[in-house]
Amino acid sequence: MDRRKGAVFIGALLILAIIGVGMILVVKTMMENTVKAAVQPFEQANQTVQTKVAEFMNPTPTVIPDPVTIIQEVRSLARLETIQYSVEKVITAEIGQNELGFLFGDRLLFVGHGVVIGGIDLEKMMPEDLWIEGTIVYVRLPEPEVFIAALDNEKSYVYDRETGLLTKGDVNLEKTAREAAENEILKAAVDDGILDLARQNAENYLGRLLRGLGFGDVVFVKE
Repeated sequence: MDRRKGAVFIGALLILAIIGVGMILVVKTMMENTVKAAVQPFEQANQTVQTKVAEFMNPTPTVIPDPVTIIQEVRSLARLETIQYSVEKVITAEIGQNELGFLFGDRLLFVGHGVVIGGIDLEKMMPEDLWIEGTIVYVRLPEPEVFIAALDNEKSYVYDRETGLLTKGDVNLEKTAREAAENEILKAAVDDGILDLARQNAENYLGRLLRGLGFGDVVFVKE
């Protein structure tokens, strides 16, 4: 009888131990869920704060056009564009590059991509600049011009910039580099003969056009 009682007692202890472990697990799970539920609002608030800080440190530019638009001038054009150059130019712009340059100097490397368009302004032609003798048409064209010489902002960029330890850099240095790049792109196209090619292409185009209208020949007169 004593052995049976002992076995029953031990079995009861085991059952109580199993129930106790189960209750501990249940309590532990309930506590974890409670802690998560309590911490979750703080985590969400922390994420919101981090997002706000990121937006503050790296703001997205906002562009607000003025609703009022003023058209300064409208005029008719008769420009015959006959050639286009695409030019790339590297510009180094610097300021304060002396013995204290490492403190106050500013230097940038700018890569400029630009377009130069040339042609003939037919609006400058006068009635006496075109005459016919028999089946021959004589044409006196205006001097060729550069109509557009501008940077392509989507392709132009600052490749590198170095500023001194005690300066934030010159706010106008990039603007100066852009202006220099635009001038150099124009100069490169002119030096390469864009104006001569503009005249040549204009004569070829107008010559084909006039011959297509039935004239026997076209002569371009230069003064």
